This record gives sequence, structure tokens and C-alpha cells, in this order.
Amino acid sequence: MRKLRIGITCYPSLGGSGVVATELGILLAERGHDVHFITSGRPFRLYMDQPNITVHEVEVSQYAVFKFTPYDIALANKISEVIVEEELDILHAHYAVPHAICSALGRDMAGVPIPIITTLHGTDVTILGHDRTLSGTVKYGINKSDMTTAVSDSLKEETYELIRPANEIRTIYNFIDERSYRPVNAHHMKAGLGIAETDKIVIHVSNFRKVKRIEDVVRSFAIINREVPSKLLLVGDGPEVETIHALVSEEGLGTEVLFLGKRDDLPDLFSISDLNMLLSEKEAFGLVLIEAMACGVPCIGSDIGGIPEVIEDGKNGFIRPLGDIEGYAEAAIRILRDSDLASSFSHDAIRSVRERFGSERIVREYESAYYELLERNGF
Repeated sequence: MRKLRIGITCYPSLGGSGVVATELGILLAERGHDVHFITSGRPFRLYMDQPNITVHEVEVSQYAVFKFTPYDIALANKISEVIVEEELDILHAHYAVPHAICSALGRDMAGVPIPIITTLHGTDVTILGHDRTLSGTVKYGINKSDMTTAVSDSLKEETYELIRPANEIRTIYNFIDERSYRPVNAHHMKAGLGIAETDKIVIHVSNFRKVKRIEDVVRSFAIINREVPSKLLLVGDGPEVETIHALVSEEGLGTEVLFLGKRDDLPDLFSISDLNMLLSEKEAFGLVLIEAMACGVPCIGSDIGGIPEVIEDGKNGFIRPLGDIEGYAEAAIRILRDSDLASSFSHDAIRSVRERFGSERIVREYESAYYELLERNGF
């Protein structure tokens, strides 16, 4: 198959969509394709110059006539420039708003009818789809795309229900790069974090927003900690940090909960952990689940969105109803007390990620989608 010139527009900062878009671009480049990131800044996971990857940063001018900086217009303009100058074969937009909209506008400005594939990651539907001032824009972006994918069946069905797009949506799951996320020997970290050898470790990783329901994690851990000597690692940062600090104090867990902030060593932290918890009230997929599972960590999740598509209840973790603090704690204690169950879940977690969410499989799905679109559009 011929090598492609692929334009990718995405959020370059922390967040599942930015991670997946960047990792996808890296792996496509390794397969010989020319990848052009069109973003507001260098994607945070592009640590160095890499062959076949170019970053085109969007420059936004400040004019007094504009009350708000017109980033969307500048992005569309940059997309049109890159389409023409780099002779792109295809555009891949991650998020309907603004990236699918800007891709469609940029294509029209360039006057080159290249195909657009849009990947829906979650909040562009689960939040914006409920906003009457933006839902029509989301629908427009999807309908202007030549193909739309969603990162879970749950998100696909929610998009059909909320947006009612004219186009078909197909599911292509998120993935991890197994070279980074795998069990590693990080035993030394326990001492460095002041954790006793006999303590079990529960971990939660997120951007500390209300939707992640970190209060449920802390309250569940308070029950767990009374039954099993353990520590809770809270990894990440965000608007709810101070609230969670206060709750930890209220629960009397000051020495049992470690706030680690943003970290670049997640595979190490997962590898010393015995259990990962993701108890969100909205979650289109839950990328952190497969990152943890790839490192052999069983997971407990809420029965929400795409989480049950990742955690196979009773095989590599447990699913419990949203807000079921007692249920989360009971499931966690079962795993932490039963070494045979924990070992079985750990092995199945690694297997399921390898078989269902491995990079080779998912990147090939996207690659096949590109070729399908090009053939369908006569390119």
C-alpha cells in the first residue's frame, strides 16, 4: 500500500484525545507515512524530533476588534495552508468541535477535496451534545466528515441518540503503545514514596475534574484502608485538588493518601500498584484503564459509558453501579486480600489489552479506514 501524507489536528495538551492522536501519529510515521500535526502547540508526547513527523503550529493574531481570540479561524487557515503546501492525502480530526469544523472549512478554503475522518472522543458529544448552542455545530462537523469513528460503542450510540447525524459511525477503540506500558521492575519506588513492603497500593489517575468523582475513590479507600493496610496514590492535577485534600483530612487519611501531581513515570507507578480505580460519572472509554491493565493492574470501574467495554467484570476487574461506595470497597478488598484472584485478574488484564487494544491492531484499523476513504473518494 502506498505511503500517505496525513494531517492530524488535535488538542496537544494532556488528555486522552491528545494522547491517542499523538501516539497514533507517531506509530503511523514509524510505518513510513508522512504525518503533519496541525495544532496550537507541540503535542506533549512528541519528546524529540522524529522522522516523518512535522508540527505546524497555529499562530493567532490579536486584534482589538475581536473580543475573543479567533483560534478556530486561525486553525482553519493553517489547515488550508498545510493541505496545499504539503499535498496532504487525508485529514484526521480528533474532536468534532473545533477540529472537524475547522478541517471542513480549511478544506473548502484550500479548494482540494481531500477526505476528512473525524474521531469522537467523548466530551464533544457527552457535554457539547447536550448544549443547544453547540449541538448543531457538532452535527455539522460530523456530517461534513467523510467518515466518523468513536472510541467506544457506548459513545457511538450516545452520538446517534443525541446528535442524530446523517452519517454512519464506526467504533475504533483507543490503544496503548506496549513499548511504554508494560510491567516493569519499579520495586524501589515503594521505599522512595514511604510505603511499607506489606502495604497494598490503590491508584487513581485523572485530571481531577468533578466528572471523575474522586470523592468516591477517597470514600471507598477509607473503607478499604480499615480492612487492608494500604496506601492511595492520587496522580494528576486539576480544579478539584483542594476539595480532595479537604476530604482526605476529613476522613482522617492524611498519612494514607499520597498526592503525586502530574507524573511522566506512570508505567512505574502502575507496576507497583495492586489496584486501579476509575469511578467516573462520564467516561467515553477510559484510556487510563488500558494503561493500568497493560502493566498488569486489575481495575474497578463504574458502570458508565465505555468503562464496561474495557473492564470485563469478574475477569480482569469489577464493575459496580455509579456511586456504589460500599460496592467499590467490597470489590477492592476481595482483590487485595485474595492473591490468587489478583494474579488471575492481572494476567487477564495484560491478555485483554494485548488482544483488544494493542497498538498494531488499532493502528491498522485506522490505516485501513484511510485507504478505504481514499478509494471511496477516487484518490
